[in-house]
Amino acid sequence: MTIIAEPMHARPRSPEHLAGLFAGGWPEFIFHDQQTKRHIGRIRDLFGDLELVLLDDGVPVAAGWAVPLCWNGETDDLPAGYNDSLARALADHDAGRTPDTHAVLAAQVHPGRQGEGLAARLLTALCDDAASRGRGRVICPVRPTHKSRYPLTPIERYQHWTRPDGLPFDPWLRTHVRMGARILAAAPRSQVITGTVAQWQTWTGLTFPDSGDYVIPDGLSPLHIDHRTDTGTYAEPNTWLRHR
Repeated sequence: MTIIAEPMHARPRSPEHLAGLFAGGWPEFIFHDQQTKRHIGRIRDLFGDLELVLLDDGVPVAAGWAVPLCWNGETDDLPAGYNDSLARALADHDAGRTPDTHAVLAAQVHPGRQGEGLAARLLTALCDDAASRGRGRVICPVRPTHKSRYPLTPIERYQHWTRPDGLPFDPWLRTHVRMGARILAAAPRSQVITGTVAQWQTWTGLTFPDSGDYVIPDGLSPLHIDHRTDTGTYAEPNTWLRHR
């Protein structure tokens, strides 16, 4: 297996290959975040060169992307999470500030190639890219892969669960820590997604007969339904990590 990393947009990509790479892995409601939609167009236009793909014989097997921003290295100066990272990257760009930090906001491994160490190779490539641009800090608002099994546990507690060997209980957090990353802080409202009750029923396949909190498929925290305002609100919790 010969794996190489290159910018996603360095050359045309097969739509079939990309569809296979990005199949699954994300719950439907994640794609209906209005805050992300507000920023993502400019993010892609300005920072599309920070999207990397891993290729195996020319076939995409993993991909990830980052945004550049300014961060002073202290936890109290971290963005609130994923969406705030997008907003800060754009604000820093518009103000003419020179970014010193890479915020890695997504990493995806082909569903058929998981368990081969590709996630670590992708993260390494993203960290190397940051270093090549003179950005000494790499941070990630990570979506823990097993948090959906424990949606009632606050992220502040979950992110510190460990196995007997001392490594994180969560597999995705464990991958980062094995690479030398360290947990910085919780991001309990990394994304806040709202919709009507009918929309949430479509996105989750559930029925919400009454107002209240509901555990939803692939949700990392409960969904709050309010029939008085015909609104469902979901706060996606992440964990901030910093790579060496």
